[in-house]
Amino acid sequence: MNPKVSIIMATYNRSHFILETLVSIENQSYKNFECLIIDDGGIDNTFEIIGPLIEKDQRFKYFKRPDQYVKGLPGSRNYGLDLAKGEYIIFFDDDDIVHPQNLELCIKELSDTDIYFCRYIRSVFFENFHYNFDYSKEYGSFYIDVKDIERMLKNELPFNSCAVMWKALCFENNRFTEHLMYAEEWELYSRILTSGYRGISIEKCLFFGRKHPNSNTGEFYRNNQIRVESKQNAILLVVENLQAKKLLNYSLMRYFMHLSMAYKKFKLFSKILETSKLNFITRAKWIVFYNLLPIKILLYKFRKKLRTNTNYEN
Repeated sequence: MNPKVSIIMATYNRSHFILETLVSIENQSYKNFECLIIDDGGIDNTFEIIGPLIEKDQRFKYFKRPDQYVKGLPGSRNYGLDLAKGEYIIFFDDDDIVHPQNLELCIKELSDTDIYFCRYIRSVFFENFHYNFDYSKEYGSFYIDVKDIERMLKNELPFNSCAVMWKALCFENNRFTEHLMYAEEWELYSRILTSGYRGISIEKCLFFGRKHPNSNTGEFYRNNQIRVESKQNAILLVVENLQAKKLLNYSLMRYFMHLSMAYKKFKLFSKILETSKLNFITRAKWIVFYNLLPIKILLYKFRKKLRTNTNYEN
């Protein structure tokens, strides 16, 4: 029988974490899945560590990323998408812990023909994981569609790569942009959401992300230039997609103007103006807005500090 769910896991030199992650997948209450482990060219002993599990359980399959896919997380995941046989797709990282009910509850929600993805809560942990799962099946939920794109892009409604199960149909015309080395899921998932796919978000934690300095996110916040440049490239692709679908409203433009302040060395502001294809008058207004933005930010910080001091004195 073909698996109902395809789990795609890219891995790179994580032999010290990956087995614990795979065991948490093996312990899923829902059993009809395949787990495609895509090695991105690691040089540690990952295969030796996971070999016994692969030999014991044929649902776990190990592949090395072919050269026709660009090295990195997006290329490895795209290879996994091309291998996947499941009706549903989910991406897991190689150093995290999966709640035993993850697949079961997501599939339950996706049985609705009008729902194309199931988002859930993800929490984080440091060092050792404490196995104290909440097995309750009672939780709140709400629907998500293109009207929520602004919340998603601003991370007010986070779409972590490992916290969404998708119907495979969502990826028929959507793939990861392989030259992106950071924010690749932010860019891809915004494309999917603006393509008209409706989903559901459930208020239950079904995934636990391990926090450590060697993660892509950790490198981004340490100002790794590859990650930083990738984020600005992802921003431009998001703007291009929104403009093409006539979804680039004032509020989103204002948000991207604020973001561009952190990417002056890449001349992101000018690139956003070019990509957004604004008329002359609107373009001129945004140029004035951008040039006045540092003063506005300074005034905002001053007022905030003044309010804090006043409250303290009172």
